[in-house]
Amino acid sequence: MSTEKPDNASIEKIDVVVNSTENTTPAAIQARFTTLCDLDDEQMAALNKRVLRRIDWRMMPTITIMFLLNYLDRINVSNARLAGLQSDLGMSDTIWSAGISTFYVGYLIGQLPGNLWLARVRPSLLLPGMMIGWSICTITMPAVTSGAGFCIVRFFTGLCEAPFFPGITLMTSSWYTKAENPTRMAVWHAGNTISNIISGFLAAGILHHMGGIAGLYSWQWFFIIEGAVSILVGIISFFTLPDWPENTKWLSEEEREMAQYRVIVSNGGKVEQVGGTWDGLKDACKDPFTWMFCGMHFSLINAQSFKDFFPSIIKTFGFGELETYLVQAPPYAIAYLSALALAWSSGKFRESCYHIIVPIAASAVGIAVMISTENVGARYFGAILLVSGTYNGLNLQLSWETTLVPAPRSKKAALIAIANCVSQCSHWYSPYFFPRSQEPFYRLGGGLILFGCLCTALLAWAVKWWAKRLNKALDETEGYSEHSGIERGWRYVY
Repeated sequence: MSTEKPDNASIEKIDVVVNSTENTTPAAIQARFTTLCDLDDEQMAALNKRVLRRIDWRMMPTITIMFLLNYLDRINVSNARLAGLQSDLGMSDTIWSAGISTFYVGYLIGQLPGNLWLARVRPSLLLPGMMIGWSICTITMPAVTSGAGFCIVRFFTGLCEAPFFPGITLMTSSWYTKAENPTRMAVWHAGNTISNIISGFLAAGILHHMGGIAGLYSWQWFFIIEGAVSILVGIISFFTLPDWPENTKWLSEEEREMAQYRVIVSNGGKVEQVGGTWDGLKDACKDPFTWMFCGMHFSLINAQSFKDFFPSIIKTFGFGELETYLVQAPPYAIAYLSALALAWSSGKFRESCYHIIVPIAASAVGIAVMISTENVGARYFGAILLVSGTYNGLNLQLSWETTLVPAPRSKKAALIAIANCVSQCSHWYSPYFFPRSQEPFYRLGGGLILFGCLCTALLAWAVKWWAKRLNKALDETEGYSEHSGIERGWRYVY
């Protein structure tokens, strides 16, 4: 490993970190808050437990259900395709792929401005409002009569969804500590795995049985029911979703200060002030971590490029229509359980790099099996590895990027949005890697997935290497060593 010191820009960044860790012991931070300064350790522990419990029971169920429906809204067209959406609208494979890509055009346009805006406003108003917006788009889908209409509706659906995913990533990192963050992100991020499970059962129940009711196709009912449920959840979320630790109205003043204290201590004394919108954007663009995480997120989305075509891939295993809907569930259920376990382990041991590389390697093995054999059992096992590894990798990558760059909030919001924005560009071309002419192996898509897995592993190692270099420079600046007797300050987690 190179012992070369970081460049001048990085040294300036390190100086800021060092300065921010002066007088940042828990006791010094506690003294900043009027309602906390006189509490003893036992009272602080009890208050911390109460605040954590309140946030867990209010925020986590809300954003998990919201994200479940958000992700269901993204993937619903894949099951609707099996029920005849593409053929009923007379769309060729090229038009279909264009519609899938158009969704991500809208998603890309709304991503960065949406998250920068969110950092300055109340999430309890913006995020439910966006949810109602995309739900209205979903309900209009049954009125579509052509490929052009399909593309237009998917564009506006993506535009409304854009701020949501990076927004709840930003919120989670603003409420939870480094040790808590990976597991909490796994809980709500598992909403995408649960949505795939629910999607299969919904497809089995609605798409298999509701065709012809009220003169509508079964796929039209699929969109109507899903959109109506999402609108209801969006309305409820106005009342249950918190804002930021400093301004959530259903917390007492003491609880709000404890919520801020917890995160400041976890950040090594760095206060998560909002910061200027454009200053945060410029700071994020100058930080090498931003571009490393952009590359990693982009690679992970390439490795997940199968998700819009998973029902079609499973159909090549030779199952009947109903069985194809149902057998999609187990791989996602296994992915959910493994995500919780790995996230807990990552938070406990404060390690992210190998927690990402190992499951991604399993995904590479899984797709290699799927594109190289006709054995149904082996291919199904490969699908389990593929789904579990890529979803685990993405969940931990999101947690890692928000703990490496904890403040200010505007910079963190920009980093999350830029990384997610860049990653979504892969959706402009990845649908063209899964044409029906590639059945049953989809080897062209398999090659794209393998490429994504390789790049993810390399970039995870690069982030670890850079974080270690910066930590070494911090040690030298502070005069810290194992035998120096100096208390080690804030460090990058890798």
